[in-house]
Amino acid sequence: MAVRIGFIGVGGIAVQHLNNLVQMPDVELAGFYDVDEDKARKAASAFHGVRVYDRLDDLFDGGRPDGVYICVPPMAHGDAERRAIERGVPFFVEKPLGNNLELPTELAAAVRERRLLTSVGYHWRYGDPARFARERLKDGTVGMAVGYWMGDMPMVPWWRVQSQSGGQFVEQTTHIVDLLRYLCGEVVEVYAAFALRTMDRRVPGTDVPDVGAVTLKLANGAVASISNTCMLPVYHHVGLDLYGDFGVLEVRGNEFREITEEGKRIRTARANPYQLEDEAFIRALRTGDATGILSDYEDALKTHAVTVAALRSAESGRPVSLS
Repeated sequence: MAVRIGFIGVGGIAVQHLNNLVQMPDVELAGFYDVDEDKARKAASAFHGVRVYDRLDDLFDGGRPDGVYICVPPMAHGDAERRAIERGVPFFVEKPLGNNLELPTELAAAVRERRLLTSVGYHWRYGDPARFARERLKDGTVGMAVGYWMGDMPMVPWWRVQSQSGGQFVEQTTHIVDLLRYLCGEVVEVYAAFALRTMDRRVPGTDVPDVGAVTLKLANGAVASISNTCMLPVYHHVGLDLYGDFGVLEVRGNEFREITEEGKRIRTARANPYQLEDEAFIRALRTGDATGILSDYEDALKTHAVTVAALRSAESGRPVSLS
């Protein structure tokens, strides 16, 4: 029997998932919903005339999905998740979980109460570089980590507005925070400094910080720093470097580098992490076995809490504890 999947939000990241799903056997698209109906209809025409629903309730009640993908901007979370939870429909939701901590905390409690199957789009966990790093760390101790997201500003209007996106650390650099948690353990304290240097003059309407640096303490005693900027005219550097008794591990989106006394070893990623996370979600829907899902809503909330704590630290000028 085919698994029926509905989509709430059909922007760029949704198309990434759609392209994976249509290649899987016994997966049917149950329907699309987007607040921009023209965008939904354009996406539907690209995927063999999938039905477009103009009301969110109609997607759930008329489309009868076995699971839904929620691919909406940070400020738009809430309604879709609540409807899925009320109906007991498992959902895959793209990061971040929101632009504050209150709503995701509320939703996590409801997911927990319903024991609902969920998955969150922290795709770096599924990539070969993260897998190589975890294998290497079985025999080593991390002393410190340094993370980066250095590039330009995404040109979608909501991204540059703090009250909508939550800012770069919440919306984008959350991937590096999650990778740090996945490889090195839980964060217990953060201290952050953010600033807006040029982007408010270069792109009208910008009020998100365009540079930031965050220091993190981990429960196991390790320390980390993660910096980001969106003021560059070019893409520069995204990843996480781990320093320990083993040497240095450099984790990138498509590459893993290991630097030891024996020299440097470079391994190129082969697997598509988006495809792997989609396969894990569909497999869980079919079988009820969620062991292949590497980030569910409960776990993703911990990553989100770290990013929001960094925002609060930057605002207050004081460290924020997560214990």
